[in-house]
This record gives sequence, C-alpha cells and structure tokens, in this order.
Amino acid sequence: MKFHGNPEYFSHLNQYGSNVTFTVSEWSKTLDSRILPSAVVGLNPTFDIYIFSFLTYLTQYISHLQIHIQYKNKHFRVKVRAKIKGLMGFEEMLSRVWDSQPRVIKFPRRHLRFSSSNGLRRQKRDWVIPPINVPENSRGPFPHMLVRIRSDQDKDVGIRYSITGAGADQPPSGIYNIDPISGNMFVTQPLDREERASFHLRAHAVDMNGNQVENPIDLYIYVIDMNDNRPEFHNQVYNGSVAEGSKPGSSVMQVTATDSDDSTTANGMVRYRILSQTPHSPIPNMFTINSETGDIVTVAAGLDREKVSQYTIIVQATDMEGNLNFGLSNTATALISITDINDNPPELTVRTFSGEVPENKVNVVVTNLTVVDRDQPHSPNWNAVYRIVSGDPTGHFTIRTNPITNEGMLTVVKPVDFEMNRAFMLTVVVSNQAHLASGIQSSLQSTAGVTISVQDVNEPPVFPVNPKVIRFEEGVPAGTTLTVFAAQDPDHFIHQIVRYSKLSDPANWLKINRTNGQITTMALLDRESTYVKNNVYEATFLAFDNGSPQASGTGTLQIYLIDVNDNAPVLVPKEAQVCERARPNSKINITASDADADPNVGPFVFELPTFPVSVRRNWTISRLSGDYAQLRLRIPYLEADVYEFPIIVSDSGNPPLSNRSMIRVKVCPCDDNGDCSATGAVAAAGLGTGAIIAILICIIILLSMVLLFVVWMKRREKERQAKPLLIDPEDDVRDNILKYDEEGGGEEDQDYDLSQLQQPESLDHIINKPTGVRRVDERPVVAESQYPVRPSIPHPGDIGDFINDGLRAADNDPTAPPYDSLLVFDYEGSGSTTGSISSLNSTSSGDQDYDYLNDWGPRFKKLADLYGGGDDD
Repeated sequence: MKFHGNPEYFSHLNQYGSNVTFTVSEWSKTLDSRILPSAVVGLNPTFDIYIFSFLTYLTQYISHLQIHIQYKNKHFRVKVRAKIKGLMGFEEMLSRVWDSQPRVIKFPRRHLRFSSSNGLRRQKRDWVIPPINVPENSRGPFPHMLVRIRSDQDKDVGIRYSITGAGADQPPSGIYNIDPISGNMFVTQPLDREERASFHLRAHAVDMNGNQVENPIDLYIYVIDMNDNRPEFHNQVYNGSVAEGSKPGSSVMQVTATDSDDSTTANGMVRYRILSQTPHSPIPNMFTINSETGDIVTVAAGLDREKVSQYTIIVQATDMEGNLNFGLSNTATALISITDINDNPPELTVRTFSGEVPENKVNVVVTNLTVVDRDQPHSPNWNAVYRIVSGDPTGHFTIRTNPITNEGMLTVVKPVDFEMNRAFMLTVVVSNQAHLASGIQSSLQSTAGVTISVQDVNEPPVFPVNPKVIRFEEGVPAGTTLTVFAAQDPDHFIHQIVRYSKLSDPANWLKINRTNGQITTMALLDRESTYVKNNVYEATFLAFDNGSPQASGTGTLQIYLIDVNDNAPVLVPKEAQVCERARPNSKINITASDADADPNVGPFVFELPTFPVSVRRNWTISRLSGDYAQLRLRIPYLEADVYEFPIIVSDSGNPPLSNRSMIRVKVCPCDDNGDCSATGAVAAAGLGTGAIIAILICIIILLSMVLLFVVWMKRREKERQAKPLLIDPEDDVRDNILKYDEEGGGEEDQDYDLSQLQQPESLDHIINKPTGVRRVDERPVVAESQYPVRPSIPHPGDIGDFINDGLRAADNDPTAPPYDSLLVFDYEGSGSTTGSISSLNSTSSGDQDYDYLNDWGPRFKKLADLYGGGDDD
C-alpha cells in the first residue's frame, strides 16, 4: 500500500492491501482531468471518510484500484480509477459488492481500566461505527439484508433489536426494518439518491422486559449515486446574437443544462459540445462552446449578415464529464442571429438627377433620389440622410427621406422666381443615420448632381408698399384725390395690362381709377365713424392682369384721419338727485363726453345760463378739475320735485365748441345719511300727497270689486246646483242630443257612389242638364213644406219645448224620412232596382197585427195601409 500525502490520515486503511493506491492533493479545477473512467463513490463533510470500509469488499473484483482524494476547506472529493476484472461494468461490480457486503455491527462495549496509583477507573474510548452504503436503483430482490446488529450480551439474556428514525418508524417509513430476534437489518425497496441521499437511524437493544441493554448506536446510511439521470437543458431553444464582423473569441450566448445526479461526482458533471452548425458558410466551425460553462463564442472571422443572417447550432450536453461511452446525453438548439452593423454605405443609383418646378410654389417635390443600401432595412444603418452641399445658397430646397422607400424627396421650401433664377445645379450627398463601422470607407457613388429647371407662370401684380398708409384731416370733402395706389407686374418678360377694382370699402367712402389706381373720396371722411379703428380707416383694392390664366393681387390702403374739433361736448349724467335741504354731502358731480380726440376735448368749461333766472338763483356750479364740476343747491331749501334746466358745456378746441345740455334733477327729502327716502323718491317723481292718496283709494276699490265678483260666482254656482231640471233626470237628453250643421246629402258625405243603387226612369234630364247643376241622386225639385220656425239658440231652460216642437214638425212633414231623426238628408233617387222587402215572407208563423202603426203618425201611414189594412187619408 502506497500513500501520497499526509500518511497520518490513512493509518487505519492498511487493511486494503498493495493493490490500492491513495493520492491526496488540493482541490483544483484542472486537477487530473485525464482520469477516465472515474466515479465518485463517497463524500463526507469531515475527514473521517468511512466509505473506505466499503473498499475492503471492492478489491476482490478489481486488479488495481487507484483512489484520488481532493480536499479544500475540509470538503473532500474522492475519485476512483479501477481496472475491473472481467467484462462487468462498474455499476454491476458495485451491485455485486453490495450483495456480498452484509456484515455484523456490534454495540460498542465500554472497557474499564483501573489506575495503579489511586484505584480510579478510566473508561476506554468507543470505536466509531462505519457508515452503511447502499447503491440506488438496485434491482433487488427485496427485502435485502444490509447488516446484522448484534449485542455481546445476546448469549446471556434474550435481546430484542429495533431501529428508529426517518426511513424506519418516521416518514418516509418502511424503507428499513430489522428482525427483532436476529438483528438482521433490511432495505425493503429500491432507493433514489435524487430523492434522499442519506438516512440517519438509531439501533436499540432491550431485554425481554423492555429494559435497555445497550446504549443506542447511530447508523448512517448513504445512498451511492448511479448515473441514472440525463442532463436536462433549461430551454430546448436558445436565442443569441452576435454582431457581424465580430472578432474570434466574441461571446455569443450561454446554454445551461443540469443533471439530477450528484454534481460532486462524474455522474452529475456535465460537459458540452457542438454537434452541428447550419449553414456551413463561410466555414463549418464558426463557433465553439466551453465544455464546462456552456458559453458559445466565435472561432473564426467572416460573419456577414448580408450573406448569412442566422445560424442554427445543435448543442449536446453529456454527463460523466463528457465521456461518450459511459455518459448520458441530451441536445438543445441554439439560434444565433447575426446583428447588422453599418458596413455598407448607401449608394445613389445614378450620378445625375433632374427635375422642374413652377415658380412661386412651395412644398412641391421636384424629383426623387433613389439609393441602394444592403444593411438591415428600416434600421439606422439603412436609413438614408441626404444633404445639399452646393448650388442652393439661399435655401430654396431641402431633401426629406421617405421612411418606406428610403428615397430622397427633393422639395421646394422657399418660392423660386423665374425672373431671378431659371435653373439650379445642386450637389447632394447621402449617408446613413448611423455612422459607418470602423474600417469601412464611403464610396464615390454617395454624391450626385441634380439639375432643376424653373417654369415661368403668370404672377399676380404686386403693390410695392402694402399696406400703404396716408394721413388726412377728417372732414375731407367728396371728390378729393387722396393718392395713387398702383401695382407692378413681376412678369418682366411678358407685357401685360394691369387693371384695378375696389375689394373692400366698409363705409363706401372711396373709389379707384380702373386704369391708373388713383384713389378719390366719394363722401365726407369722419374720424368718429364706427368704421374707423384707432383713427385708421382701412380699404382693400384688387389689381389684376390680362394674362392667361388671369392673376390678381390685393393691396391695403390705410388712411390715418387727423382729428378736428367737429363734435361739441355732451353733459354726463343726464339725470341726478339731490336732497331738498342743502347739506355738505348733497351735491352732484358732472362731467362731459366728447367724440373728438386731444386736444379738442377737455378741460371742459361748465356754466349755468342766465335765463331762466331761477337756475342761477337756485343752483351753483364749482369746478373740481379739468373734466369735472360740482352742482349744488344755492338756497337752503328747495321743495321736493323734479327740476329740468340747461347747463352750457364748452371744450378746449380751437375754436372751442359749446353745447347746451339739459339735466333732470330730482329734489327729494333725505334721511340722516343723505339718501332719498321712499316717500321722498315718489314725491320727487312728481306725485303729490293728494295723488298718492288717490292711487291708494283706487287700489282699495279694485280689490273690493274683485272680492264681490268672487262671492257672486260662488252663490250662483250653489243656486244652479240646487235648481231642479225641467224633465226627469233619467230622460235628460242634454248629454246626448247634439246640434250639428247641415250635413248635406247623407251617404254622399262618405264618398259612396250611390248611382249604382238606382235605376232612373229616364236619362234625358241627366244628359241635357248642364254640368254641375244637380246630381242624378238628388232630390227632385218640389215645393218645400214650411217648417215651424225654430229658434236658432234655444234657452237651456226651454230644451224640452224645443225638442217637442221639433218632433211635431217632423211628424207633420210628409217628406220627412221614415224614421225618428232630427237630421234632414237630401233626396237620394228613385230607389234601387231590387224588389221590395215587403215581398219577403216572414219567418214567423201566424198573422201579425200592424194596426198599431196608425198610432205612429203620418210618417208610418204608408206602412199602416200596407200591413194594417187601413184607408188612406
């Protein structure tokens, strides 16, 4: 047996023999990466690695066992490299070793030793129970015996064994059990290290009475990891990107796969590699992957988005540190997009462009500049930016980029004048919105010339000064020539005639000469007119040429009117009130308004006239300021009334103008505050005490009349309700007998064609009768019987007599209709061609007595003769 490292840590491992080699070194990521195949068979957080007890049984199946131990910060990793006898696999070898492993675990005994000096006893240190190792995913059969628990006292007393802890009597319970008599400990089912990697149980020994015979011992069971899980990628498809033209070694993306097996063993150590790359341009291996981290980086230069915009990489992850013979693998897809850089400058399709534009037009596209760029469309690397570098010093043109086609739209932004420039020669340069990538040079095709022809159009006449301002005093009489407002035709190369017309003249004060544009007044110019704003009167005129098409221009004439003193001042206010007794605060402030302007307004002069004499005797005016004066009572008391008298107001014009204005002053009694009382206000309005009393008496009389009328109406309503009706209420026909106007020809009012129901005896009188004289169904013209005269509006109290008179008249009228009705209809013809209803047999049996028809009056006389057998009158 050979030791590499500190031998004191391995002094208890001499039992393994010369075919076992141990190596101890510091943990390093690059250590011993060439040892394949390898397997980690155990791990313990302390250096007491009891797993080596398992190696005693392992050595019989190998020709040589090489064990490498790595440590760092009291954490250890064990690697095994074994030459296995025969052709069996490593897991099969472990399974066979595990099957032959069962051993006896005894309860430790405490050895007592006496001291030779003082007779005290010393307890000997107990030995440590090595852990039990169980491989996961064992195929059984189950239950499978692991160890035998035995007490040295089982020869003297009957012992009962038991185990406690998670996996035995605690969840997950039932995985381990023990024969209470023999002490054989079993595992009952396959174990999964990924579900639980270790168990901690306690073994107990008691006698038949349940008394503890031995102190409980701790049993540590470790599940040996097997490579039963494939690496799993976090995503099946990974998306990454790298800029075109990237240098070798540029990071692209990272793929990650995890293995559920023990990551400290080769079973869980995943390694990556690239299986394929699509497409293979420019070479099949443009990318590589870090086998441990999964970082994908570029290997070679030559990434060009314009040739290949995306690569598809198939990545494989394999455990067992990438051993393809023993490891399990899985794959994922990595999509690598090649991002664009501005490595292709824009190129104009031609060297020279041309276009034309009419003069005086703006926002007109002259021509479109076409460009080609192979970079990513609609990106800053593709978007074109156009500049005019020469040929347009005054800035008449600009180039806007069409965001869809990337074309440059050469547009007029400032009107061009044919008379000034008939053509333009521009030089334009195109570049990208983003700067070109380093090392890329712009080609000469990015510059082109543009020839622009200007088209002449008929331009409207232009007023040289617009608006034109002139100054005149107001009051200029009609017929005065103010100015000549002429326009010029900018079309110098074409001789055209300019004519003038008035477009806007709000007050109709002006007229313009059609030929030369001379402005003349037609009325008096008044500065105080409502059409004058801020002393300025404004009119607009039109100038038009005889070109084709005709063009016109407008000009504005502003007349500044200088004020003259032509308006006399007016007194303000026109009405006021003052107390009947002179008091300090009983005064009226007056001023004046003048439509003129300075210096033809204030200060104003206020004077009382000499006539009538009572004005100056009762009133006085004192000056307050240039525009205000104060009117006061001159006498101590003036009877309450309304007084109207003149005041003379003069302005400061040269010469001044005066105005005699009337003021209406109400003199009234005042309260202590100097305000007119209500009674005083009425009195001041011109009503004396007698007039006020008369008004009050009239109001009282009017209210009395209204009250008497209401009382009379209520009494009349009570009498009407108490007065009985002339006839029985049950026979009262006032609610159902209505008087209508003459209704005409009966059924004719319903638009019925009654001629179809008649058979006239002769048609001569119809054919020879003038049109519109009489209908064929009208009543024959005979002498009308005289009805009793009926009152047009009978008194409501005589309604019964009115009805009886109407009935009597109808009964005595032989021409009345044969039914009881108060309505009179026209004659409707000689009857129908159908037979008489008297020819119909009655459905009743036996003869009927119709003599009662004689009692019905003359209207039923004919029926009585036909059916009753009576004689005619």
